[in-house]
Amino acid sequence: MQDWAEVITRTLMAIAILFLITKILGKRQVSQLSLFEYITGITIGNLAATIPMERESTWYLGSVSLAVWVLVTLAIEILQIKSKKVRDFADGKTRTLIKDGKILEDNLKKERLTLDELMEQLRSKNVFKVSDVEFAIMETSGEINVLLTKDKQPVTLKDLNMLQLPEKEPTAIIMDGKVMEQQMAYMGITQQWLDAKLKEKSLTVKDVFFAQVDPQGELYIDQYSDNVQMSKVQDSNQAVLTLLEQCTTELQKLASNSSEQQRKQLYELCSHNLKEAIQEMQPINSTNP
Repeated sequence: MQDWAEVITRTLMAIAILFLITKILGKRQVSQLSLFEYITGITIGNLAATIPMERESTWYLGSVSLAVWVLVTLAIEILQIKSKKVRDFADGKTRTLIKDGKILEDNLKKERLTLDELMEQLRSKNVFKVSDVEFAIMETSGEINVLLTKDKQPVTLKDLNMLQLPEKEPTAIIMDGKVMEQQMAYMGITQQWLDAKLKEKSLTVKDVFFAQVDPQGELYIDQYSDNVQMSKVQDSNQAVLTLLEQCTTELQKLASNSSEQQRKQLYELCSHNLKEAIQEMQPINSTNP
């Protein structure tokens, strides 16, 4: 096998391996990764990158190392699920930084966190006064979560003794011009209801790029902008063409035997009709592409 073909083959194999590893290790955001998981991700990426370019006959040993990393990481994750001690050892523990409006200096030192960094984290939570903080804790991911004092917390329906009934989330019922039947059934919506709503706007399902229904039954519709634009242009062009044809016909009838007054009236009539057509086209000209 030629070198370029071998590199392509190994690269495709490395991509497949990385995809499989990602599926095995599960989904996490970068901000949620522990220190060990972060190091593991970098190492696995480096190992996978060296496999396609390794020219020696022992290139497959990179795959062996990759498999060992994955198995060890997977084993640690399984142990973390079963044992709190393993979680504390691998991920570390959360640490309280502010309690009852008082900054805990010793804990800041343990986390090697400066006051400037603490204040920056608080400001990212829209907290500008330490006295407004009842409790602040640093998570194992490094993020700081804040609990405001009672008088600074937003008012809830429970505070007002109002009952909040559970509600469903807004659901997409049309995507890419296709009806999502399962989502419609979940929301208790019938095809007849949808057709009636679309008919009110002189639309069909194929004209709709995206449609969403909220728990109150309000329907949001996003049309295919190109279809809407072309429809408006065609309608307006047809209106202008019709008016021009009418004016041409009238001019031909009266050109030979009309008086000066009749020609003036005809000119004013055609001018008025053309202005109306231009006004109909103005919204199209002002629409953003």
